[in-house]
Amino acid sequence: MAVLDWIVVGIFAIALIGIIVWVMKQKQNNADDYFLGGKDATWIAIGASIFASNIGSEHLIGLAGSGAASGMAMAHWEIQGWMILLLGWVFVPFYSRSMVITMPEFLEKRYNPASRTILSVISLISYVLTKVAVTVYAGGLVFQQVFGIESLWGIDFFWIAAIGLVVITALYTIFGGMKSVLYTSVLQTPILLLGSLIILVLGLKELGGWDQMMAICSEVKVNEYGDSMVNLIRDNRDAQYPWLGALIGSAVIGFWYWCTDQFIVQRVLSGRDEKQARRGTIFGAYLKLLPVFLFLIPGMIAFALHQQLGSFLPLTPEGLPNSDAAFPTLVAKLLPAGVKGLIVCGILAALMSSLASLFNSSAALFTIDFYQRFKPKTDPKKLVKIGQAATVVIVILGILWIPVMRSVGDVLYLYLQDVQSVLAPGIAAAFLLGVTWKRATAKGGMWGLIAGLAIGITRLGAKVYYSNIGATPDGGSIFQWLFYDTNWLFFCGWMLVFCLAVIFVVSMFTPAPDENKIKGLVFGTSTPEQRAVTRASWNKWDVIHSIIILGITAAFYWYFW
Repeated sequence: MAVLDWIVVGIFAIALIGIIVWVMKQKQNNADDYFLGGKDATWIAIGASIFASNIGSEHLIGLAGSGAASGMAMAHWEIQGWMILLLGWVFVPFYSRSMVITMPEFLEKRYNPASRTILSVISLISYVLTKVAVTVYAGGLVFQQVFGIESLWGIDFFWIAAIGLVVITALYTIFGGMKSVLYTSVLQTPILLLGSLIILVLGLKELGGWDQMMAICSEVKVNEYGDSMVNLIRDNRDAQYPWLGALIGSAVIGFWYWCTDQFIVQRVLSGRDEKQARRGTIFGAYLKLLPVFLFLIPGMIAFALHQQLGSFLPLTPEGLPNSDAAFPTLVAKLLPAGVKGLIVCGILAALMSSLASLFNSSAALFTIDFYQRFKPKTDPKKLVKIGQAATVVIVILGILWIPVMRSVGDVLYLYLQDVQSVLAPGIAAAFLLGVTWKRATAKGGMWGLIAGLAIGITRLGAKVYYSNIGATPDGGSIFQWLFYDTNWLFFCGWMLVFCLAVIFVVSMFTPAPDENKIKGLVFGTSTPEQRAVTRASWNKWDVIHSIIILGITAAFYWYFW
C-alpha cells in the first residue's frame, strides 16, 4: 500500500475512535443501556447496523469466492434478505410487547425455561465456533493478501492481523456496548458500500463490461444438465444446488437468521418504538439487495478476468484458480493509491462491525439468559460489568480457536452453510408456531427444539464419519442415505417439516397454554390497545417500500432465471 492509502486508513481510524469516545461518555447504567443502546435507536442506525453486522468475512471471502467458483448459485441466500421484512411486519410487535433483551428470553415467556436454556446453549456454541471463528480466520487471511505481507518482526502476519482485529474490536465493544456497535455502523456502512461499488465498476471496466462477464461465465457449464455459472435456477438433479432445494433451504435458513437469531434481532430490539424498528428492517432490506452486486458479481468478474487473461487469480497447490482470493486480488491488482486505502477501510468496517455485533450478542445471551436468571437481584450496573467480562471470555475463546480454524479453515468454510442448514429448522419451527398458533404448548415448543438439535447433531456427525471413512457408493444403509447422501437443502426442508410435526403432535397431547401467559405474544391474543399501537406505527409509505423491495427481488429472479 502507498503512503496515501495509509493516510486514508488513518483518517478512518480517527473517525472511529471519535465515535467510540463519544459513546463511552454516555451513561450505561443497566442492561437495556448496554445491550440495547438504551432502546433509543432510530431506523437509520438499526438498518445500517443490520447490514453492517451481516456483512462479514463470509461475504468478503465466501460470497466473492463462491461467485468465482460456481457463479450465481449462492445468490439465493443473499436475495432472501427480503425476509427482514417479515421481522419488521410480523415479529417486531410480539418482540416489543414481550419487553425482552434476548430471543431465548422470548421463548421462555412463550414456552418454558427449558426452551430458553436450549436455545441459549445452541446460540452461544454456534457463535463462538462458527461466526466468531470464521470471521477472525478470514480477517487474518484477507489482510495478509491485501497488504501482501507474509511476516512482520519474524511473526506470521496472519496472526498479527487476526489477533489485532479481535483485540481492537473487542475494546470498543466492551466499553461502548450496543451504542458503539450501532453508531460505528453508521460510519462503516457507507464506506463499505462505496468501496465495494468502486471495485465493481473498475472490475467491469477492466473486463470490458457487463455483457463480457455474462458471455464468459455463460460458457462455463456447472453440471451435466446444461446449466452455466449465470443460472440462478438450476436443474433439480444438480448435486449441490437443485432449484427446489435451493428455494426451500435458503428460505428456512433465511427465516431463522433474519427473524429469530439474536445476532440480527438484537439490533431491532434497540429501536425506540415499533415504528423505528419496522422502518429499520425496511432500510436493512434495501441494503441487503446490494451484496450480490458488491461481492458475488465481483467474484464472477475475477473469474472472467482469469479466463480472459489466462492468469489473474493466484493458484492453489493443485494448480487451480484460488476462488477464495477473488475479492482481495481485485483490491490488490485493480485499485489506485488512495482508493485501495478506502477499500481496506471498507474491509475493516465489515469485519469489525460483524465481530462487534457477535461479541455484544454473545455477551447479552450469557448475561441475561444465564447469569441474571440465577441471580435475578443483581445490581443493574453489575450486569453491565458481567457483560463486559463475558465479552472478554468470548474474545479469548475466539483467539484460542484460530489455530484450529487455520488447520481446518477450508473445510469449515465449505460446511458453514451446511451447519446453518441443520441449526435453523428446529429454531425456526419453534418461533413460527409459537407466534402464529395459540395452541402450541410449552412441551411442544421444547420438544421441537430438542428434535431439531438431535437431528442436527446426527447429521453433522454422519458428515464427519462418512467423509473420513468413505461412504458406500451404492447407498449402503438407510442411515447413510438419509443423514449423508440426501442433498443438504432438501434435508433442511424435510427437517423443518419434521420439527413442525413434533411441535403439533406434542401440543395436541398436552394441555393448552394459559391465555394470560401468552397474551400479546401470539396472533389472536393481542389486546385492542396493543393492536392500536401497532397499527399507528406504520403508514402507506412503509407498505410501498416493502412492495418495491419484493418487486426488485422478483425482477432479480426473472433476470438470472
